[in-house]
Amino acid sequence: MLASKDATTNIAVKNLEIARKFYEDTLGLKKVGDQDDHVIVFKSGNSRIFVYRSEFAGTNKATTLTWVVGDELAEIVLGLNSKGVKFEHYDMPGMKREGDIHLAGDMKVAWFKDPEGNILSLSS
Repeated sequence: MLASKDATTNIAVKNLEIARKFYEDTLGLKKVGDQDDHVIVFKSGNSRIFVYRSEFAGTNKATTLTWVVGDELAEIVLGLNSKGVKFEHYDMPGMKREGDIHLAGDMKVAWFKDPEGNILSLSS
């Protein structure tokens, strides 16, 4: 029923202006709309990311959004580092780390947080 439909993600923030600067200026996403000064919509590939104001911002302790970036992972991590993004380091069974990139078999992933503490990731 939904297999051929696009999906989107919703990310809660307390301060829309700080979030806008991060998602637009730091991550390089294109703002494609806003709704009543409560929601900013960004385009990422063929996806839309809705960043909305909520009192519950930053309470999720799990990954909110993952970009699958393939072989560009290391290059993107370096680029985000140069813009001040600090990557998270997690100790998990069966996973080792090379710099900011976690490795488990063929899987490579790097996690970072937005200004509200939402966990975002990049994966190969």
